[in-house]
Amino acid sequence: MLSGADPNPARLVVQHPALPDAAVRAFCARVGTAPSLQRPGLAVWEAVAVPPADIAALARSCRVDASLVPQGARLSDYRLLAFDMDSTLITIECVDEIAQFAGCGTEVAAITEAAMRGEIADYDESLRRRVALLAGLDCGILARVFHERLRLSPGAPQLIAAARRLGLRTLLVSGGFTYFTDRLKAQLELDYTRSNILEVVDGKLTGRLCGAIVNAQAKAQALLDTCRLIGCAPAQAVAVGDGANDLKMMSLAGVSVAYHAKPIVRSQTTYAISYCGLDALLNLLVATHPA
Repeated sequence: MLSGADPNPARLVVQHPALPDAAVRAFCARVGTAPSLQRPGLAVWEAVAVPPADIAALARSCRVDASLVPQGARLSDYRLLAFDMDSTLITIECVDEIAQFAGCGTEVAAITEAAMRGEIADYDESLRRRVALLAGLDCGILARVFHERLRLSPGAPQLIAAARRLGLRTLLVSGGFTYFTDRLKAQLELDYTRSNILEVVDGKLTGRLCGAIVNAQAKAQALLDTCRLIGCAPAQAVAVGDGANDLKMMSLAGVSVAYHAKPIVRSQTTYAISYCGLDALLNLLVATHPA
């Protein structure tokens, strides 16, 4: 989303895993100069004063990621990197994958999709409905989902490693489940997590959750709590998500990034990454130490 970009001259960052020469030529024509940096998948122009709406329209027509970024913006300017989990840090929706084993995958996936598009006003109820359909499932299925189906989003390890080098703390906050966030925390050496607890009795899912649901408000509170814990303002946080229940959290952060997101999310965030991996953020907020 580019409409909120600074009208003053900014860096223009155009990205795509297979960035076509035709797209680069189209941006050259609109900007009026050749890129100051070009390599496979990336082209950068400095001190661009083209209206954001023009850049957004050109990005849509060329089917690439394009962002106007304040000159000198660096990842090291921030203290916290916060992620949603499902379809953001990882490529799957865990509840949908669990539901496949329970024989109700289509029904659960439809509810998930409607919730992420913002079409279900009561997120808590939508999650309870989905989890209820899992009742009686052997909890060993969670391990199968983690090992057989869960995959990190492209560029996730690189982004997290860069953030760690620069001293940022990391938060994984999810409407998903602790079984997965706990293991990702260990695997990726994340600092903090918050997510929902599936109730298990005698080795089987009961179809209920334990404790308060991590919904949109809880995600926002998790970001505030973590900022308070590490001693920074929410404006020093970068939040990455894809669904409507991420918007409250993302609205508090200094930078919000819609990752392969629903239209309602792309329209309300600082930047959008729709074609590239998560490490594309490193070309927006440059991953260098301050000079």
